[in-house]
Amino acid sequence: MSLFSLFGAIEIGLIFALVALGVYISFRLLRFPDLTVDGSFPLGGAVCAVLIAAGTNPWIATLAATAAGAVAGMVTGWLNVKLKIMDLLASILMMIALYSVNLRIMGGPNVPLINDPTIFNLLQPAGMEDYVFRPLLLLVIVVAAKLALDWFFATERGLAIRATGSNPRMARAQGVNTGAMILLGMAVSNGLVGLAGAMFVQTQGGSDISMGIGTIVIGLAAVIVGESILPSRKIIWATLAVVVGAIVYRFFIAAALNSDFIGLKAQDLNLVTAVLVTIALVIPQLKRKLSRKP
Repeated sequence: MSLFSLFGAIEIGLIFALVALGVYISFRLLRFPDLTVDGSFPLGGAVCAVLIAAGTNPWIATLAATAAGAVAGMVTGWLNVKLKIMDLLASILMMIALYSVNLRIMGGPNVPLINDPTIFNLLQPAGMEDYVFRPLLLLVIVVAAKLALDWFFATERGLAIRATGSNPRMARAQGVNTGAMILLGMAVSNGLVGLAGAMFVQTQGGSDISMGIGTIVIGLAAVIVGESILPSRKIIWATLAVVVGAIVYRFFIAAALNSDFIGLKAQDLNLVTAVLVTIALVIPQLKRKLSRKP
């Protein structure tokens, strides 16, 4: 693997670390099977790309993309909490609706950002290659998001969200408004995914309507791989595991696709993903079996 490919894998891994953090909140903390991610990721990208193309400051565009993702998550939560639609079905409905919404926002299937400013070229120092600087800035953003989540889930509201996911009946008995906590948790989850979408379009040079396909699979794969590497119930280690899992996942994907002796090509990406997730699911079971043997 070349140095360029290595930095590229780290870059994409850090972007999807934000997605994985959002998926971890919905799937692990809230126990909410959320497929909205496949729509909120391109939603964040569409909002960010359209605003930047219109001349908006990239930082403001990125914040708007994050807010758009949060709103999408809240609507999914609202469908479940207020309209009593099953959580999985509510997220599927939102994912389908967002496809049309994203087309409306972009006014077409894609929005290019070839010569437009981004947060990366605004901050890039002279003399540093862009493929080196982008992962460094993304690392700062991901670490900041991880630390913010660690702090938030140690607060009263954060603990209420975790209690809602663990035992909603007990949480209600303790006076927790579980419906509001689901809305808040889904907003935080998809806000992170929207932020990831904004980062993605600014590194890839534009947004595309198909960029969200399979996002939830990648997020889940990162969570599963991370939990296999660093199994822990403490939120600090769990969020770290998710970030590490996303980077390791993208690294193995890049290594497999860049290994000439294996003979894999870009169209084999889904196959490699399935194999990696299968391995990540099997490893904990093997560990448990080996630990039981005398």
